[in-house]
Amino acid sequence: MAELKLSESRDLTRIERIGAHSHIRGLGLDSSLEARDVSEGMVGQTHARKAAGVILQMIKEGKIAGRAILLAGQPGTGKTAIAMGMAKSLGLETPFAMLSGSELFSLEMSKTEALMQAFRKSIGVRIKEETEVIEGEVVEIQIDRPAVSGAASKTGKLTLKTTDMETVYDLGVKMIEALGKEKVQSGDVIAIDKASGKITKLGRSFSRSRDYDAMGPQTKFVQCPDGELQKRKEVVHCVTLHEIDVINSRTQGFLALFTGDTGEIRAEVREQIDTKVAEWREEGKAEIVPGVLFIDEVHMLDIECFSFLNRALENEMAPILVVATNRGITTIRGTNYKSAHGIPIDLLDRLLIISTQPYSADEIRKILDIRCQEEDVEMSEDAKQLLTKIGT
Repeated sequence: MAELKLSESRDLTRIERIGAHSHIRGLGLDSSLEARDVSEGMVGQTHARKAAGVILQMIKEGKIAGRAILLAGQPGTGKTAIAMGMAKSLGLETPFAMLSGSELFSLEMSKTEALMQAFRKSIGVRIKEETEVIEGEVVEIQIDRPAVSGAASKTGKLTLKTTDMETVYDLGVKMIEALGKEKVQSGDVIAIDKASGKITKLGRSFSRSRDYDAMGPQTKFVQCPDGELQKRKEVVHCVTLHEIDVINSRTQGFLALFTGDTGEIRAEVREQIDTKVAEWREEGKAEIVPGVLFIDEVHMLDIECFSFLNRALENEMAPILVVATNRGITTIRGTNYKSAHGIPIDLLDRLLIISTQPYSADEIRKILDIRCQEEDVEMSEDAKQLLTKIGT
């Protein structure tokens, strides 16, 4: 377990279907964290959104840890919408894990293991490493194809230049295929990773901007690189602690991430990973990115889960916990005691409470307009008025 394995991440085009909260793009706040009336899919709830924005700013600046936030309000007052807005505002770098309280009881693993996996999904590790990169503008590509197919393999030469130097490289079959796949031609600025041989097309050189080539509007022009062709570059990978756990605990490695069949992860594996990540932090190779864990219907958790949450929040690598409930004073599951929101008092003391208010008729009307636009539905004025009346 001396070296941890990390899976290589690939960019995938996200396919988003229309859901109950797919119209939400953020919290809809201005630069001074004041909530706009209608913005980024959010309507009303200005006090709750401003409070969420302040907490979000503290998360981004790393000034809040080991704290939990409770979104409390009646059903249909936008608690999940605020949590979704927080997730969208945090950006792709910050991990966001979502869980429903009732989910924990239907999983094939213990409740505490499911909570621990959710916690580790919402803690990111930003790993920095230096790689050797060849970066330059393509002057010429010569590929010699054999006259008889199969008689000999393709060979070729690639001429790259920077503002200071020019070099000719001999190409093998794999590099010729990679160049063909990326559709590299003379005038392109490319970067080649020496370790993996991966070719990245950075754009087209400004010196070729006046060529009469057929170019699309998305063609990006970049400066010809300066200095030496071979450079050392710092590459940053962002992974969650849960992903590292899975890769290092299962025999099938990272495939378990796609199948979802992660099973229970042994505590020793987690301890070794935590030790290794702590080493990387000391060496300056990695930094921890505390994300957000959102638990909806938190009143569905029982006393065991609450005591686990209480202890987990004291951990130095704890994410920001956001919980939501629509209950008032109700029984804590697993006990005969009653408490506000069905949460034990010791955990309730640690919560920053954001309350949401019922929507007014005008706000419901605005939400209807946004949903019609999102779902591409044409609705008559009478229908909107009737739905607004039903909603209030």
